[in-house]
Amino acid sequence: MTRTFVDAWDPSYGSSFEGGSAGDGPASPSSAQVDTDVEVPAAAWEPIDVSSAVRCPDVVFLVDGVRRNDAGLWTAEEDGTSYAGLAASYAAGVVRCDLARGVAELVGARVARGLFTASPSLEDVQAGSVRYAVHRIQGPGEASRLPAAVQGPLTALEIDISSEARELGSSFEGDLLVVDGPLRARRQLPRTLGFVKTQKSLYLPASLNAVVTRLRPGQRTPVFHLGTQWGGWSWYLRLPGGSGAPWSGIVRVECSPELSPEMAIELAAVSQATLPRFASSAYKDPRAPQNLVPIAGLERRLRGMLGDARVLHRALVLATAGSR
Repeated sequence: MTRTFVDAWDPSYGSSFEGGSAGDGPASPSSAQVDTDVEVPAAAWEPIDVSSAVRCPDVVFLVDGVRRNDAGLWTAEEDGTSYAGLAASYAAGVVRCDLARGVAELVGARVARGLFTASPSLEDVQAGSVRYAVHRIQGPGEASRLPAAVQGPLTALEIDISSEARELGSSFEGDLLVVDGPLRARRQLPRTLGFVKTQKSLYLPASLNAVVTRLRPGQRTPVFHLGTQWGGWSWYLRLPGGSGAPWSGIVRVECSPELSPEMAIELAAVSQATLPRFASSAYKDPRAPQNLVPIAGLERRLRGMLGDARVLHRALVLATAGSR
C-alpha cells in the first residue's frame, strides 16, 4: 500500500532530503568512491542500536556560523574594466553544553565583515562604524561566484572560535566538538564531528539506502568511507521526533579521514549516544528534529549580532558615494 508523509520541515527551508528518489536511488548518483566494508561487510549491514556501554562526553561544544549578503557592488577600474563585489557580514559562535550539570552557555561569538571582489584596486570600505575588509578572489569575479567566497573566511572564524572555546572551557580530552555542516577544512580539530542535516546527495547503493530508511530513532548505520576531496569516515543516524517518512530525522555524521577506522567507529558510537539528546521538536523549530536545539538558539543569537541590514546597506551607499 502506498503511504504518503508530509515533510516535517517548513517548506521555506527547502527539504531535509534533496537527493532524489529515496526508494530507487538518487536521480543523479554521487560519483564519490565509497568503501562500505569499514565496520562490517556491506552484505551484513543492519541498523545498529546504541550501546549501553558507551559513555556520553561530559562536555559537548556545538559550533555554527551564519552569514548575510549586505550589498552588491561594482568597481569600475581606470582602464574600463568592471568587477562585481559583495559586501557580507558573517558570525561564528560556540555553545558549551555541560551534560553532567544540564547547563548550556554561549562561550564565544564573533562578527566579521568582508568585501569580496576580484578588483585589484578596491580597498577596505569604512561604512559608518563598520569596516568591510577586502578579500580578493581569483578570476573574473562574476557575481554568481561571490557568495561561495564567504565560506572560507567564515570557516576560519569558526575554527578560531572553536579552539579558543575549548582552551577556556574544557580541561580534559573527553569533550566532543560538533560542527553544523560538513567538516571540510575543520577536519584537523580533535574529537570533532560534522553534522549534515540536509541530504543533498546519496552516497550509498540502493540496497544500503534501504538500511538507512529502516533506522529507528537512535539507530545508526555502520561506518563507511567517502573518497571525495573533503571525504572521510561517515555514517547515518536517525534522530527522534521525525514524521515517520523514510528520510525524516536522518542526518549524516562525519569525522576526520586522518583517524583510524577504530577511532571513527568509536566516535560513531559516541555520536549515537549524544546527538539525539539535542534533537529539536516540530512545534518549536521548523527544521525539527535535525536542527539541534543549541544550534537553533545559537543561530538566532548570531543573526542578531549581525546588525540591521538596512542600516548597513545605507552606510555602504554613503561610504562609496564619494568614489564616483
